[in-house]
Order: sequence, then structure tokens, then C-alpha cells
Amino acid sequence: MPVIEKTSKDDNLYRVRHSLAHVMAQAVTKQYPGTLLGFGPPVDDGFYYDFLFPDGVTLTDADLPRIEKAMRKIISADQPFVREDLSAADALARIEQMREPHKLEYAKELIEKGGHESLSFYTNGPFLDMCEGPHMESTKQLPKNGFKLHSVAGAYWRGDENNVMLTRIYAYAFEDKERVKAHRAAVQEAKRRDHRKLGRELNIYVIDDEVGKGLPLWLPNGAIIRRELEKLAYETEFRYGYLPVATPHITKESLYWTSGHLPLYEQVMYPPLRIHEESAEGGAAAEEGAGVAEKYYLKPMNCPHHHVLYRAEPRSYRDLPLRLAEYGTVYRFERSGQLQGLTRVRGMGMNDAHLYVTREQLLDELKAVMEMHREYYELFGFDDYYMRLSLWDPEDPKRASKYIDQPDDWDFSQKVVQQALEELDLWYTVEAGEAAFYGPKIDVQFRTVTGRDFTVSTNQLDFAQPARFGLTYTDSDGEDKTPYCIHRAPLGTHERFIAFLIEHYGGAFPTWLAPTQVVIVPISDDQTAYAEKVRDLLRAELIRADVDTTDASMGKKVRTHVTRKVPVLLVVGGREAESNTVTVRRYGIEEQKSMELDAMVGMLCAEIRERRHVREW
Repeated sequence: MPVIEKTSKDDNLYRVRHSLAHVMAQAVTKQYPGTLLGFGPPVDDGFYYDFLFPDGVTLTDADLPRIEKAMRKIISADQPFVREDLSAADALARIEQMREPHKLEYAKELIEKGGHESLSFYTNGPFLDMCEGPHMESTKQLPKNGFKLHSVAGAYWRGDENNVMLTRIYAYAFEDKERVKAHRAAVQEAKRRDHRKLGRELNIYVIDDEVGKGLPLWLPNGAIIRRELEKLAYETEFRYGYLPVATPHITKESLYWTSGHLPLYEQVMYPPLRIHEESAEGGAAAEEGAGVAEKYYLKPMNCPHHHVLYRAEPRSYRDLPLRLAEYGTVYRFERSGQLQGLTRVRGMGMNDAHLYVTREQLLDELKAVMEMHREYYELFGFDDYYMRLSLWDPEDPKRASKYIDQPDDWDFSQKVVQQALEELDLWYTVEAGEAAFYGPKIDVQFRTVTGRDFTVSTNQLDFAQPARFGLTYTDSDGEDKTPYCIHRAPLGTHERFIAFLIEHYGGAFPTWLAPTQVVIVPISDDQTAYAEKVRDLLRAELIRADVDTTDASMGKKVRTHVTRKVPVLLVVGGREAESNTVTVRRYGIEEQKSMELDAMVGMLCAEIRERRHVREW
């Protein structure tokens, strides 16, 4: 696995990476006079810096070794990093003298919107940058061989496709050469597992500009994986007492005012449809331009619809907990520059559910949700994960616009969520200021093959929306009370979860999940009839089996299906046809086995039925 080391500003490695970013910027601006600066932060495996090069200058990966050489000279020069703090007015004047328009834009934002009364600058040698730090004391403290510039990419300023395109130089950085080397090797393995690469090779999905950016189209192989995940969810949720529901893809604007989402999420919602309703007689309600058009939005989340379903009929304490589940499609208009394969999309199928519970039921229901997560992850063979508990920050100056301001409810909700995590002995971290606006949140963080933290699923405790929707239940004492709501999505979205599965398994899915589970390969045309008999027997057990009837050689047929990562190859020749047997080749296992046909079918059915992730026979 790549050597990823997340750092904070108090860590030495953070200072190393941040300082190296300035060294790189100095080397670049010296070699390419007139280059303008963007941002240059440390990241989990190194750092990057964004530049706007003068007209006529195009940087490529071939230019990186020359920049590295210049960086090592700067490191050897023992340049001290010197900090200077300037008042807001002096800072703006300084940046205007530097003729750095992007820095000036950001500085004005910090001062005018962020309330900064001063800004800091760092100088090393001739290089000056507006920066909050921290840095090393001198360039000589930096490892000459502890970094590697590895790629050049385009990046919109501030991640907005409406802004200018900058050139971003990425670098790995650690405290010694060996760790950089290990990381580079692991990154190559991660590239081989990249879900965008394997998604094409294994015919899982496509994204076509004529359909729209960020809107995946699932090819048959991908649709099968989706269907298997949905089947798993439906069966698991049935055992846990969930009830299925279904809701429309669009809804009126008023629903999101009631929920409180619209003012907070409008920027990532698709623009509304404006519709004049028809009258009962069938005529237009008004001439064009007259009257008031209703606004309808593509839904970005399912919870408001589920709240409406809850209040569709009277509820008693005897009805609770009420667990409503839906694989509902939602739409979010993410910025174009942030879209990435299946991990960041604009249309997604979400493994969503909402549990309506009494105060007394809350702890047990939270624990049951977490147990469901553990059951799923054990099934898939996941073990490198932890929970991230996100809380509100009562000291945040923007708290009025970020959170429902009910301190007592926050205090109770956060305590009960933390109690559930501790009673289940789950490893978790705490992040202040990252809660949902209506309550604390638990994100499940996985370590990917690239070594980065990856949010696979999320759960939230909501003490606010039920009241906003007027949701009540009649308690045993005859009084109306407001339920709590638990939002949970243990399998996240189809898109993100399948991306994670592709990379986790390297495209070699366990048999139950594989689009094609079995391919029968006849040695010659004489065994085609027997191969088709085996296929039909497997299909009768709902096993996805095909026969390879191509004219390719035996060796090529086998290589083709190994490349496709088919879990089970059954080779049949004259001997197998006569003895009603098959020769079994399992993906990733060198040993072949000859088996009675019925025994093979029975073992395969058991493996699929039990959804094993290990090939044991």
C-alpha cells in the first residue's frame, strides 16, 4: 500500500512538504519569468503548486527533472524561511506590488469575508509568498532526495470551471528517499487498479458527454453489480426490519424550504424547472408569462420525501421504530472540475434509509445500524476502516448559518452517538465543525489502495427535520411527541461503492458479485453440446454462465477470460464429456481440479448463496 501520512500543521512532515512547495515555486518562477502563483498546499502524500504560465509556455512531465535539479540547489543554499505579518491594508499593498492577481483575490476574500485583520508572508531567498505557514527554519533542513515531482495537470482556479485553467505540478514528499521509492511503487499498483481504467477494460460503465458530465451509464456488467448490491441490501434490510418505499425524482421547491436544505444546498442542486400547472379543465392555467410558475428540483437527497411518507398516516409509539428504506436516485450538480470517474458524479443511486425512533430507542437503533455496517464490511472482506464522528462547533462564528441552533439537542445527540460507538468498541476519530446542519454525523472512512482516506458510507442523527415537518407519534400517555430520525447509507451510493469495490478487488470480484461467474471452454467443437449442457445446468441455478464458442486457440481463450477476471473457468474435453465431469480453473489459483459436474454445481451454488469473498475450492 502507498505510504500515505496525513499530517497536521504541528507535524514536522507538514512543514517539510509546505516548505518544499515554496522551494518548487521559487525554482519554477526563476526558470519561467512572468509566471503567476495560485495555491501550493501540502497534501497527504506530498504537495502541489498551481501556476499560470506566460503565453507560449507549456509545461510537460519532461520538464520536471530540470525543476527538481533547481530545487536541490535552493535546498543547498540554506535559505532561511522568514515570516512577516502585515496589517490588512499593508498586505493588500504588498500583493499589488507582487503583481499576483490570484493571491490578491484570495487576500481580499480573507479580509472582507473572513474577518482577517492581518495576513502573513514568508520569504526564502528571493521568493516571497502570502502564506500562513508553518515552514522549516531553513531550506537546508529539507531532504534533498525526499521528494519527487511526478506529474503535471490542469486545474481550474479555485476548482471552478468558469475560472482560468492553471498548471498544477504534483510532488511526492516524505522524510527520506526509501519512503518516496516505496510510495512510487505502490502508486503504480494503484494505477493498475484505478476504477476508471478497469471500468473501461471490464465494460462496467461509460460516461458520455452527449448524456452529460458526471452521469454514468451502466453497461450490462455494471448493471449486474448494481443489481447484486441492491439484492444484498434488500435481504439485509428485511432481516433488520426495514420497509421498502419509493419516491419520485423531482419535487416542488417548497419541500426543500421545509427541510431547510434549499438555502444550504442550492449551489449543488440542478437549476429548477419552472412549470405552469394545467387547470382541472385541461387548459393552461395562464397565458405565457402570466401567473406564477411552480419550481421543481431534481432531488439531491431522499430524506424530505421519507418524512412526507412518515406523516402520510397517524403514528403511535407502537409503530416505532419505523425504518423506511429506498435505493433512490439523487442528483447533485457538482462542479465540472471536481468530477472524477464514479467517485464524484452528478447522478447517483443511494442505499438510503431513515429510521424514526423514540428517545428511548435511539441508542439501540444506532448500535443496530453500526452492526449492519460491520456485517457488510465483513462480508466484503474489508478491515482497514474507522468511524469519523463529526460534531457541531458552538464557537464557530458562522454557526447560525451552518447548524440548527439548539444546544441542548446537540449535546444529547452527540453524547448518544458517541455512547453507541464506544459500546460497540468501534475505533473512531472526532471532527469538530463537520456535522450536518441538523445533527451529528458518522462517516465510515476506508483506506484505499492509493492509501488515501475514502468516505464509503455515512450516518446522521437528526433532531431537527422531524419537527420542521410536523412529524409526531402518540406516546403511551396519549401525548403527541416528535420522533428522532437516523439517516443511514451503509453501502453509500452505487457509484462510489462500486468504484471502491473495483479498486479493492482489482476488478477480480468474488463469484457472487462478478458479472460473468462461469465460462465453459470446450477443447474442440465436439464438446460444444456438453459445454452447453453444463451452461444450462448452471443457468437453471441462476448462475451467470457462458460458453466460449470462438475460433481462438485453447490458450488464447483461457488468457482472454483470465484478463476479464472471470472467477471460474470450466474446461471440458472428450474425457470430461464421457465422465460427466469438468476441469475447474479458479481465477488467481494455479491448481486445476477435476470434479464431478453435480458436485461442482453444488459447491458453486453454496459459494454464491453465502456470498463468500474467498475462493475456497
